[in-house]
Amino acid sequence: MISVEEALGLILENIREIGFEKVDIKEALGRVIAEDIYARRNIPPWDNSAMDGYAVRVNDVEGASKENPAVLKIIESLPAGYISESKLKPGEAIKIMTGAPMPNGADAVVMAEYTEKDGDKVRIFKRPEKSDHIRKAGEDVKEGQLVIKKGQLIRPSEIGMLASMARSIVSVYQRPRVAILATGDELVDLDEEICGAKIINSNTYAVGAQIQECGALPILLGIARDRQDELEERLRLGMNADIIITSGGVSVGDYDHVKDVVKGLGGDLRLWKVAIKPGKPLAFSMLNSRPMFGLPGNPVASMVTFEIFVRPAILKMMGHKKIFRPIIDATIKDDLKKKENRRHFIRASVQSDGDGYAVETTGDQGSHMMTSMTKANGLIIFHENDTSIKAGDKVKVMLLDRSFEYRKDAGY
Repeated sequence: MISVEEALGLILENIREIGFEKVDIKEALGRVIAEDIYARRNIPPWDNSAMDGYAVRVNDVEGASKENPAVLKIIESLPAGYISESKLKPGEAIKIMTGAPMPNGADAVVMAEYTEKDGDKVRIFKRPEKSDHIRKAGEDVKEGQLVIKKGQLIRPSEIGMLASMARSIVSVYQRPRVAILATGDELVDLDEEICGAKIINSNTYAVGAQIQECGALPILLGIARDRQDELEERLRLGMNADIIITSGGVSVGDYDHVKDVVKGLGGDLRLWKVAIKPGKPLAFSMLNSRPMFGLPGNPVASMVTFEIFVRPAILKMMGHKKIFRPIIDATIKDDLKKKENRRHFIRASVQSDGDGYAVETTGDQGSHMMTSMTKANGLIIFHENDTSIKAGDKVKVMLLDRSFEYRKDAGY
C-alpha cells in the first residue's frame, strides 16, 4: 500500500489540461477561462452622473443652504443614454438622470433631495464639492487593463465584466468526458427487475452526480458482468472518453478481473491499494493515454475515493487552480478509535459553533452505509499514525459542502 499523498502525487502528475473551446458567455458560468481578457475601453466610458439631480457649476452655488438657496435656470433635462450638446453657462443647471454623461461645463451633481423645482428654475439647498456624485471615466476599468486572468473561475461577476467588455464569446477549458462502468454479476439497473441476490447499481448514478458537480460530462457505460470478454467490450466503448472510471472488480476476489483486462488492453497499472479507509483497493492506470480509475465496489468507498483522488484530477484537467476541498479545524463530539497503518475518512456532520465549528460522526461507518453519506457534509481526517481521538479534541475535516453555514434569517 502507498500513502494518500503518494497516490495523489502519482495521479496528478499524469493529468494534463485538455484543450480549449469557445462558448457563448451565457454558457460560460462555472467554467475556467482560457485566455487573458483586456479592457477594450474605459469603464465608465465617460464621466457620468451617479445620482438623479442637477448638473451644476460649483462656483454658481457657493453658500447655498436651506435658508439661502442658490437659484439656477434649468436649460435641459438629460436622461441616461443621451449626450447633451449644451455647455453650462454661469447661472445655469441641467436636470440629469443617473448614468447620463456629464454635460460640458458642469463639475458636480446636486442630489434631487437637496433641490426644489420651480417652473424653469431650480433652488439648490446644499453646495456640493467639486466632482460630487460624478463617476469618472475609467475609474472602474481603464482601457488596456487586464480584467480577467487566464485560469480564473467564471462567476456571475466575471460574466458581467465580459458583457461590459462586449465579449459575447470567450475561450474556456473543455469539459472532460468521463466514462463510468459498473462491474458485477450482482448488479441490476434502475429499470430492471430486482430478484434473488441482485442489488441496484447505485454507484453509476452517485459517481455520475459527483462528475456533474465537478462540471465534467458523465458517460454511462452501464454494467459489465464478471466476465473478461464483457469487461473488455465495455471498456473499449469508453476509451474515447477523457477519463475512465470503473467501480468494483479491483480487489482480490476470484471475479475481480478489471486489472487483468486493463493490462490486456495495453493499460499501464500505476498504483493499486492505498492506505485509506474506506477504499483501500483503489487502482489507477493509463489506458490509451487516458487516466483510468478503478474505484471500489462498495458505494461509500466509491464516493469517498472519488472525492479524494478523482475530483482533483478532473478539476486539474479543466484548468482549475484550486482543486482540493477546503479543510477546517473543528471540535469533535465523539470518541474515535482505530488501528494504525491506514488513514480513515470518517463521514461527519459539521455545524457552526460560536466562532468555530463542531463535528460529529454520522453513525455506522460501514462502506455500504449510504445513509451515512446522505447525513454528511464533511469527512473527518483520522491520520494513519493515530489510534484514538477524544471528544473535545480538535480534528481536521474536509468539507463536502458548506450548507451548515446558511442561516434561517438574514441577520445582516
